Amino acid sequence: MHKHIVNWLFFTAFMVFSMAIIGAITRLTESGLSMVEWRLFIGAVPPLNEAEWQRVFTLYKETPEYQQKNFGMEIGEFKKIFFWEWFHRFWGRLIGLVYALPFAYFLITKKIPKGYKFKLFIGLLLGGAQAVMGWYMVESGLVERPSVSHFRLAAHLSLAFVIFAYLLWLAFDLKGMPASNSTFCQKRHGWVAFGFVFITVIWGAFVAGLDAGLVYNSWPKMGSHWIPPELDNLSAMFLDPVAVQFTHRWIAMIAAFFVFSFAYRVTSFPLAAMMFLQIGLGIATLLSMVAIPLAAMHQGGAFILGGLMVYHLHRLHSSSCAIKTDKKEP
Repeated sequence: MHKHIVNWLFFTAFMVFSMAIIGAITRLTESGLSMVEWRLFIGAVPPLNEAEWQRVFTLYKETPEYQQKNFGMEIGEFKKIFFWEWFHRFWGRLIGLVYALPFAYFLITKKIPKGYKFKLFIGLLLGGAQAVMGWYMVESGLVERPSVSHFRLAAHLSLAFVIFAYLLWLAFDLKGMPASNSTFCQKRHGWVAFGFVFITVIWGAFVAGLDAGLVYNSWPKMGSHWIPPELDNLSAMFLDPVAVQFTHRWIAMIAAFFVFSFAYRVTSFPLAAMMFLQIGLGIATLLSMVAIPLAAMHQGGAFILGGLMVYHLHRLHSSSCAIKTDKKEP
């Protein structure tokens, strides 16, 4: 087992998980559009004097968010929202260093096992793509609208979820996780469950981007209706806040059905318990009108749930690999 590489991958995955929570707080505090410049190296340091604070505040005053939502904001308030966006970007840069520098060391010292150089390089490419996607998302809120595109937000969060899952899969590969007896049906069941969890995450980002969590703060019905009266066109499931929240609710229920049944099939109490907790966090977030601690935990819960799914899927696939090897032996 390649202990140091495994620990590095697990630690980087944990940093990506932390980034998801930091990103949730950044969005929920409406801090994401406070930094209007993208400076790769200089931007890693926050303003260090009053003149620099005034300069970045002046730039913010030219944005649609300030002019349409925060007109009259004092610099003290601006510093609070600036912190979260700066910290979000700083943490992203830190993840890049934590991944790139050890990768270069393992590459130079030839400690990367055969067949994994390109796989680990893909992780580096995914990280670079995420940085570009992050700026592409922010840019959408700096031109005309006082908020980012919910489609770009969903792409940004989805890519983070993919990176998290990919790093865990590589770590489990190199760690040599114990296999479990598996069938094609079990693996198919697991991937369907994982797919619905992933789709639920995407619609959760749509909910966040459209502030759809602030409409119909009731459960299990939406107001006094199972199907809200505004929902007269299913094509609005991508655009209308009511339709987006309705879609997110029911995709989550479908995901829960598949995850619970898969957890039963592979005898995983932690997976079932996490699914139950994630549902509870989602309902609590809705009823609280999107309280920041609950909403951040709900986003973090989605990543933990995804990580548990990756663990079980990897075990099932490890089993099939082991069976193939056994068949080749004389």
